[in-house]
Amino acid sequence: LENARVIFWDFDGVIKDSNEVKSDAFEELFLPFDRNVSKKIRLHHEANVGMSRFEKIPLYLEWANQEPITQLVEEYVNKFAVLVKQKVVDSYWVDGVLDYLVKNYEKQIFFLVTATPQEEIKAILSQLKIEEFFKQVVGSPTHKKAALKLLITKHSLYPKKAVMIGDSIIDYEAAKANQVKFILRKTKLNNELQEQLDCMIIDNFL
Repeated sequence: LENARVIFWDFDGVIKDSNEVKSDAFEELFLPFDRNVSKKIRLHHEANVGMSRFEKIPLYLEWANQEPITQLVEEYVNKFAVLVKQKVVDSYWVDGVLDYLVKNYEKQIFFLVTATPQEEIKAILSQLKIEEFFKQVVGSPTHKKAALKLLITKHSLYPKKAVMIGDSIIDYEAAKANQVKFILRKTKLNNELQEQLDCMIIDNFL
């Protein structure tokens, strides 16, 4: 990790242990429709943590027998943001990550690539006082694969000197598509990935 010139960071599950916060929020949001549906939604989210809420919510509305028209999708995206934003800020840091960021952001080039909406992640980073550590932040609606390609092109990066740290298959596929090495951060939600992927796996940054 320390030999990489460039690090692409995911956020939830890599910098903050906030995936469960989002699981709870999705379940709470759809609980009024049906308990079985809300449980199904929670399980789907946990199996697809790198997927944007802009893709998940139309699907979840369909499961709740609601037509995913633009206005309703926007309403639920906003409700979800209200439920999760402060809880993400308040969630635990992944062990050692803050110290790593502080010590190395001037030695290495850090980018943040996340499924969280662009303005929301910027507000979260500002509240956490860590926005200065990242040369650029790319959130939804840009897909991670496209985000890496954009950053590599824009900043004239050499992929073989870069690494991406993520916790989902979407993170892995984004790295692989852009010929960037991948490190999987181990979480309770990616046990299967730990067995399937041929890559470095870490518990934390201590």
